[in-house]
Amino acid sequence: MIHSVNEVEVLREGECKVISSEDLVVGDILIIPRHGCTLQCDAVLLNGTVIVNESMLTGESVPITKVALTGIDEDNTHGEVRFNFDKHSKHILFCGTGILQTRFYGGQYVKAVVIRTAYSTLKGQLVRSIMYPKPVDFRFTRDLFRFVIFLAGIALCGFFYTITIMIIRGNDIGKIIIRSLDIVTVTVPPALPAAMSVGILNSKSRLSKKKIYCISPSTINTCGAINVCCFDKTGTLTEDGLDFLMMLGVRTSSSQKTQKFTSELQQMDPVGLPLISELVKAIATCHSLTRIDGKLNGDPLDLILFNQTGWTIEEGNGETSEQSETETGLFDTVQPSILRPPANHRYDSKEYTILRQFTFSSSLQRMSVIVGAPDAEEPKLILYSKGSPEMIQSLCRPETVPEDYLEVVNEYAQHGYRLIAVARKSLDMGYAKASKIARGVVEEGLEMLGLVVLENRVKPQTLGVINQLNRARIRTVMVTGDNLLTGLSVARECGIIRPDKKAFLIEHKNDEKDDRGRTKLTIKQSVSSSEDIIDEGSFVTDSESKRMIDSSYHLAISGPTFAVITHEYPELLHKLVCVCDVFARMAPDQKKQLVNTLQDVEYTVAFCGDGANDCAALKAAHAGVSLSEAEASIAAPFTSKIADISCVPEVIREGRAALVTSFGIFKYMAGYSLTQFISIMQLYWLASNLTDMQFLYIDLFLITTSALVFGYTPACDHLSSTPPPTRLLSLGSIVSILGQLCIIATSQISIFVATAYQPWFSPYTVPIGDDDEDKKSMQGTAIFGVSVFQYIALAVIYSKGAPYRQTIFHNLLFVILIVVLTVVNLIIVLYPPTFISVFLEYDDIPFFEFRLLIVMVSVISIFLMARQKTLVKRTARPISYSNMIEAAHNYSEEEDRLSLYDRITGCCSWLKQKKMRGDENAGQKFERTLVAVGAEPIWIRSVARYLPADPMRPSASSLSLKPKANGTRVVDETNGNDDEWESDGGYDPHMSP
Repeated sequence: MIHSVNEVEVLREGECKVISSEDLVVGDILIIPRHGCTLQCDAVLLNGTVIVNESMLTGESVPITKVALTGIDEDNTHGEVRFNFDKHSKHILFCGTGILQTRFYGGQYVKAVVIRTAYSTLKGQLVRSIMYPKPVDFRFTRDLFRFVIFLAGIALCGFFYTITIMIIRGNDIGKIIIRSLDIVTVTVPPALPAAMSVGILNSKSRLSKKKIYCISPSTINTCGAINVCCFDKTGTLTEDGLDFLMMLGVRTSSSQKTQKFTSELQQMDPVGLPLISELVKAIATCHSLTRIDGKLNGDPLDLILFNQTGWTIEEGNGETSEQSETETGLFDTVQPSILRPPANHRYDSKEYTILRQFTFSSSLQRMSVIVGAPDAEEPKLILYSKGSPEMIQSLCRPETVPEDYLEVVNEYAQHGYRLIAVARKSLDMGYAKASKIARGVVEEGLEMLGLVVLENRVKPQTLGVINQLNRARIRTVMVTGDNLLTGLSVARECGIIRPDKKAFLIEHKNDEKDDRGRTKLTIKQSVSSSEDIIDEGSFVTDSESKRMIDSSYHLAISGPTFAVITHEYPELLHKLVCVCDVFARMAPDQKKQLVNTLQDVEYTVAFCGDGANDCAALKAAHAGVSLSEAEASIAAPFTSKIADISCVPEVIREGRAALVTSFGIFKYMAGYSLTQFISIMQLYWLASNLTDMQFLYIDLFLITTSALVFGYTPACDHLSSTPPPTRLLSLGSIVSILGQLCIIATSQISIFVATAYQPWFSPYTVPIGDDDEDKKSMQGTAIFGVSVFQYIALAVIYSKGAPYRQTIFHNLLFVILIVVLTVVNLIIVLYPPTFISVFLEYDDIPFFEFRLLIVMVSVISIFLMARQKTLVKRTARPISYSNMIEAAHNYSEEEDRLSLYDRITGCCSWLKQKKMRGDENAGQKFERTLVAVGAEPIWIRSVARYLPADPMRPSASSLSLKPKANGTRVVDETNGNDDEWESDGGYDPHMSP
């Protein structure tokens, strides 16, 4: 995928030459073969059209039509062309894409000029980003480095301790250096990076078995901290294919001379349509479909609509004809597709071809074609355009648009239907001029033809997945390019809009400005979802909800309004993204901006999409999940071959399992290092040490094998409602590790001292000379006997199970290993065979009773280590912000029934909650924002006008409002009065003193 070479044809010095793709340079004129090749460079198309498959780059397997770059900027009617890679991507053939078909200029070559090669190409940049990914700004990673520095500090203490005692004993400088550096490698284990990757690699393997592929393994840990999931709508939450439902034509009322819609037509039958079935003709010609090897390919929406018309499409032979010197003949060879109406078509029997195609653009929200009938007696050209109802309306002459146009559009959109508006324009120009005219010149002054209504069904898996994420307290957000009301309807149907929360729409008025020259905003209440379709287990009604910081309402906004707030009300942007759950009519760059803004308020963001329009957001998110059939797609860190959002909980569950495994294995490796550090510090006091074979046994047979199978424990089957910890240096983690070390040190020192007081004890004698050093000692044997059990205990204690991983009994290899190691350790300590004593260089302890005491001390220390972890887990619970909020609720609502401890905890929680309102370092940024604005949408009252229903009129029971002398004026349109209000920005009365 990264490196491939083939032979290509180029024009050099006026001749066609075959060279290796490695020899391509910028400026070469590349000859594009008819079909069946993979591009090895980025090139701008100079003539003809090319149909490509960009699934390797975008994850979208739908063929894309690339058109030649003209001398006029299609999107800019004035000025010269200024080439831009993003703006002119429809003219660029990207490296790594497959050529499906080319269309010729009457026997001429289809040519393109090379603009980038190797790692400068788009594919090269993506590959480079995979090989050298940007650092993940993840709290766990930052804490990891801090903890390593902490271990290095301990190692430094041991370093100076070793130097001091060895200088006092008079050892030579070489031995001092070796022993001092030994203690550093013991305290900071070199195998730590490899051990940390165990959980990630196992999670990646399990995801691959579920047809979820990951190209950035470092992202898996980040997935464990995801707290907001953004979803595209069409093809992600809803079915990729749309079902044609009906269409409405536009006709002129004979009595009032105004435009009105026809009745609903269930089929694309020209009967009953005005303008001699122009609406059907527009649908049959305005598309980017093409036949490849006899099969019709293109956008699924275009395919559905074209098949409804009954028209046929054929590809011309592309050969030069006798007509080629005429203007009509030139037209035939430019675009050889031939469109024919059905045989029983009574209104039109002419053949049509497409002279010019203005491809669909998400930013422009439309596509257009220039169509002609060369065989007609008087050939004339017509522009057909289709796109979003709002965009097409803005391009049409007002007198051609029905007066109730927006009402009809909104009515269908509120029921979740997708609408496509269609318009036309007659062109008075020749073929030559039409092939070069700018897009902005012809796409204006259109005539409205009608609406096409399509049904977009929610995928069967969507509702269950959204409910599952809601139960896990993971926020769900819809980000779509569709109509706002359509998005709201689908959001209600799939559970993103909850029945227990109010929903509000934020819109803007272009023609109204405030006293500061800013566009005025409006807000009105919408309906919430039905409780019948929502899983009761996902309601925010149980006691767990009191511990969560959440908004009590939903907001919905469209892309144009989002742009207004971004540019004119930037102070509201962070508040908006914390409480707005439906974003409609969002352009690709706006989707990316939304993801970046969510990251700015310290959310960990996942984005799930299926189309090329989502690529920017997929790359920007902490975890991008592409629903694509392309297994090797590099549009996102994760690619799922199962085209529904059930992959998102899988990724989060495996991310949580990997994160918890990384936590556990780091604590295990740190505990092992510090345990060995304690053992060696005691033996250095005697001028002794563990023998080389004892080191080998501990490091290879105990630690390495345990670390290898540590991560095989699978993820839990469900998502817990409490997220896993993301801070390694939290108080609970530090207390846990230090507590374990205290227990380990106490047990080892106890057995170290007890050995010295035995009547059979033989003190360690420092050998004379350094050539043949003898490290055997009875105290070393005793410490070794205790520590080998403690290493096993650390592995079991830190192998965390529920609620993020299954129990260790599901990790059969780990259980077998623990049993085998325990049995081997018992044999080594209680009944060491002669060959083991020789191998480990034991100084044998002669009495079985003391060897049994060593085992008993180990068992007691293991019991205390396990008990200490449980106590830390319980005592650490009230520390979190979530539990503080719960205690604050209990303190205010149930004060009379609480114990003294709970009342004290409640007071502390109240202080913590108050601190979060004023302290910039308390909690995460989105938590502080939700505490301030999550109770009621009062924060927007100073800039948004409530529409006539005024559902947000606050009552005295819910809000504390009072008139203020110099407040912001808010117009209440329900009673015509101008009231001035002051609020505290959504301060929760339950949290007030």
